[in-house]
Amino acid sequence: MPNLLAAESISLALGTNQVLDDVSLGIGTGDRIGVVGRNGGGKSTLMRVLAGLQEVDSGRVTRVGGLTIGLLSQDDRLDPESTVHQAVLGDRAEHEWAGDPRIRDVLSGLLGGVGFTSIGGPDAVVGTKSGGERRRIALARLLIDDPDLLLLDEPTNHLDVEGVQWLADHLVQRRSRPDNAFLTITHDRWFLDAVALQTWEVVDGRVEQYDGGYAAYVLAKNERSRIAAATEDRRQNLLRKELAWLRRGAPARTSKPRFRIEAANELIKGEPEPRDEVELVRFATTRLGKDVIDLIDASITVGDKEILDRQTWRLAPGERAGIVGVNGAGKSTVLRAIEGSQPLSAGKRKQGRTVELAFLTQEVRELEKVAGMRVIDAITDVRSFIMLGGKEVSASQLAKRLGFSGPRQQTRVSDLSGGERRRLQLLRLLMREPNVLLLDEPTNDLDIETLTSLEDVLDGWAGTLVVVSHDRYLLERMCDRQVALLGDGRLRDLPGGVEQYLELREQVRRSATATAAARSGAAKVAAAPGVGAGGGGAPSYTAAEQREARKEMARVERSLAKLADQETKLHDALIEAASDHGRAAELDAQLREIHQQRETLEEQWMAAAELVE
Repeated sequence: MPNLLAAESISLALGTNQVLDDVSLGIGTGDRIGVVGRNGGGKSTLMRVLAGLQEVDSGRVTRVGGLTIGLLSQDDRLDPESTVHQAVLGDRAEHEWAGDPRIRDVLSGLLGGVGFTSIGGPDAVVGTKSGGERRRIALARLLIDDPDLLLLDEPTNHLDVEGVQWLADHLVQRRSRPDNAFLTITHDRWFLDAVALQTWEVVDGRVEQYDGGYAAYVLAKNERSRIAAATEDRRQNLLRKELAWLRRGAPARTSKPRFRIEAANELIKGEPEPRDEVELVRFATTRLGKDVIDLIDASITVGDKEILDRQTWRLAPGERAGIVGVNGAGKSTVLRAIEGSQPLSAGKRKQGRTVELAFLTQEVRELEKVAGMRVIDAITDVRSFIMLGGKEVSASQLAKRLGFSGPRQQTRVSDLSGGERRRLQLLRLLMREPNVLLLDEPTNDLDIETLTSLEDVLDGWAGTLVVVSHDRYLLERMCDRQVALLGDGRLRDLPGGVEQYLELREQVRRSATATAAARSGAAKVAAAPGVGAGGGGAPSYTAAEQREARKEMARVERSLAKLADQETKLHDALIEAASDHGRAAELDAQLREIHQQRETLEEQWMAAAELVE
């Protein structure tokens, strides 16, 4: 496929750090590329170079004529004085954006629909919005502009599980075309697997390229490491034997030497050993006893919002649970209720006597008191050794496992990056040897390598774990149980995991759509002459007639929901058939037929509604 952009032997140093060192790469039409690497490794710098916003020291970047490039950076470039409508849609006429299914899909997926309901409406001022809301506004504008080359720096930040799923579907199904490409920096491994056909790793000034998403990248990188280790092993063996030969001197040379070169490392057979859940639960029970933390008939109300309504949750020794839900559903509030800092409006909280609880919040202000310390001192300030996986682990060893190399352990806490401060916060909690660990968005600011190390550490940790996260991969990797907050005051168990949660959310959305259509129809009936109080009084109907009318209304609502689903699929098909006029005309006819069916159903619903008092 022809290149949209090519970089030839580019090098760039920022201060004493060689960010890019003689890197050559290309982005072709149809490419879907994920970029990974450690925090501070140069991923965002590479993206700015490709976008033409950062000059290189040597080499060159060439782009095809007329190429449009859109960049979602981590810096907010929105005009704080503009309205949300202006920021997202610019000067587009209403008929232009309202009649475009692709634009409506973006508005629905990121901003709550054409009314921008999740962002405060189209007339809201951008400057009053939170960082997460501004991020979604910027992403929506970029997707609506639809440039030839789309560059996304951490696009899943501030998106919930449902939003990440929507973005993956949009990029793969609606965005991908043979004439465009996109490149995304992400630490979300599920998202990387869902969207990427290639993975680039930025490491030590190089850009290593792999085919496939996250799973393929891990396998390929492991194989490269194995081959490199085997090659180095053979080289070391040959050097040792050559040295021994020289030491034996001339007499040894009279006979033929017999070399015995060690075999290379075998290919990794099978997968790593999984967590020994039975053993971990046994350890956890020993440390905790039978009672951990129970929320019994618990209700939580914040302002006028009901988070939980008489729900019971008994945490078991060794339980590993993840909580999912949309932004604002109350996930962090439930964590605080488990911790005990969030009062219950009804019910009670019961805590076992042996519980040692640690809570990783989304704030890192607790590190302010150790800002003047070195990293290793801030860790040993809590404890110097802990037991992990049945073995004694020193503070330095655990710090190294979570990304603090020997020299980095001597850095002042005040000089750490956001991701490093997050890692240090978690390290200090683990050094307290808690037996109940609550993690609120632990993946914030962490790169993939650190996330993998964190999961590895927690694999050997014996205790009860409750995690709130939008990172689907982490939830499915670390937790054996998922529960959902769907906004109805209930804690819903998810035997099918995150996939079941997304299905439930889709059911809720369809039900809401059908209900809204039904209410709209009822309003039209109420406003018609002769209906209601202005029409001389409504007639009285028997209980049997009203019961049948309610059944008819429910049937019509189900049919309306199905039609809404068919309409969405037809809109998708119309986009794909944009260049096939015959097929587009056929699909448009089907769409008009669905509109007629919907009008008929709405009339049936209104007729039934007249019988219900």
